[in-house]
Amino acid sequence: MAKLPLHTQFPSIQALREALGSGALSATELARSALDAIEGQAGLNAFLHVDPDLTLNQARAADETLKAGGAPALAGVPIAHKDVFVTRGWRSTAASRMLANYTSPFDATVVSRLADAGAVSLGKLNCDEFAMGSGNETSVFGPVRNPWDHNAVPGGSSGGSAAAVAAGLVMAATGTDTGGSIRQPAALCGISGIKPTYGTVSRLGMIAYGSSLDQAGPIARHARDLLELLDPMSGFDPHDATSLERCDDEPNAPGRIRAGFDAALARQQRNGSRPLEGLRIGVPREYFGAGLAPDVAQAVEQALRAFESLGAIRVEISLPRTELAIPAYYVIAPAEASSNLSRYDGVRYGHRSDSYTDLEDMTSRSRFEGFGPEVRRRVLVGTYVLSHGYYDAYYLQAQRVRRMIANDFQQAFAQHCDVIMGPVTPSVAKSIGDNREDPIADWLADIYTLGVSLAGLPAMSVPCGFGAERPLPVGLQIIGNYFTEGGLLAVADCYQQATDWHQRTPGQQ
Repeated sequence: MAKLPLHTQFPSIQALREALGSGALSATELARSALDAIEGQAGLNAFLHVDPDLTLNQARAADETLKAGGAPALAGVPIAHKDVFVTRGWRSTAASRMLANYTSPFDATVVSRLADAGAVSLGKLNCDEFAMGSGNETSVFGPVRNPWDHNAVPGGSSGGSAAAVAAGLVMAATGTDTGGSIRQPAALCGISGIKPTYGTVSRLGMIAYGSSLDQAGPIARHARDLLELLDPMSGFDPHDATSLERCDDEPNAPGRIRAGFDAALARQQRNGSRPLEGLRIGVPREYFGAGLAPDVAQAVEQALRAFESLGAIRVEISLPRTELAIPAYYVIAPAEASSNLSRYDGVRYGHRSDSYTDLEDMTSRSRFEGFGPEVRRRVLVGTYVLSHGYYDAYYLQAQRVRRMIANDFQQAFAQHCDVIMGPVTPSVAKSIGDNREDPIADWLADIYTLGVSLAGLPAMSVPCGFGAERPLPVGLQIIGNYFTEGGLLAVADCYQQATDWHQRTPGQQ
């Protein structure tokens, strides 16, 4: 089998599934080809740990299942996991020196559910350290490079996941989104990614950053491939306290997302040549201010016109507290990080300093040596806002602003629109090292994604064009109300049926 990128051989997971099901291709043959491709593109630095024996064992098991008949939906499909999901066999490092040689005794729920669906893992993907970053430059193992321009960032923190999919090394990958870390790298790498409603996907086995914000989701080339992963990933997990409990009338039941997609698709088909007839698209005026690059604004505007041609109605809305999302998030998330990362003390597991005088000195030295500058920066901010005398002034105030931001979204959905659309990032991908002297600049680039995360809403990014001065991908953000992932994916699929931005690959515009 030729060592070609997977997307040049199979345009979708469905096409790959048909080839595997017919016997025209074996999962083992496919896995070997993908492993060769990963080795050939090592310069991207997308993968942190590859173990051919583990991968090929999974592939052989998939072949046996395929031969026996009744194989699960993802049998033999090559994927990879962001290195904040713990895995048996592969190292689980969170791209940090603190966990550089850690191997978990169990799999994260996301990992085990996709394995149960038959997916074959190719390994662990690079990311920002403990998922803290917007460019995948904070990894202790070095930055990931954007397949469209190796001097540009792929976005973060799920940059390895996005780069691997964009380069055709995997059909899809897992990611996590705390403040935009699925949507942003998907946008900057010209592919699709979705963050579901908070609590839809189990967080068990996800190395925590901000517990009230972290949510897992898939990254793939287009909406239908996202559906193939998100549906089996989702559902109640009794071992995760933040998982939404399932009951007879609970919207988080198994198969809910696919059912929502199918229902929305049926409505679109009944509408004929204007499949999105009557869909109200809210366009926030705050998303198109002075900080948005003209070429990004132009690409998003063209996408909105494409939706109008499909029957959708554009409605101008206001999300008046958009700018407050940045200070609110960068109080709440660091506070939660300070609490979550306190477990790395050099005593039980993780990095321990070789030189110390007593227990307090050991903990201090171990944490300083084990955490990189960005992690230390956020832990210090979080510790400060949680300290006596500042908790009420900062943390509680930020939580009040969070509720106001969520209410702004709910008012928009209740009174004006069915979905909200706008840019994902203010500009196309910056060059690696651009913000080295001003790390806070990366925080400001999250302005369009943070509000969604604070509200716990589902949102996704789909490619919608390219920049003018720097011909790099631009992403369109599509935001929905709670538990509308299936409908969001159907709306995105309709757009992708009418356009070809998601089919563009590195080397072509």
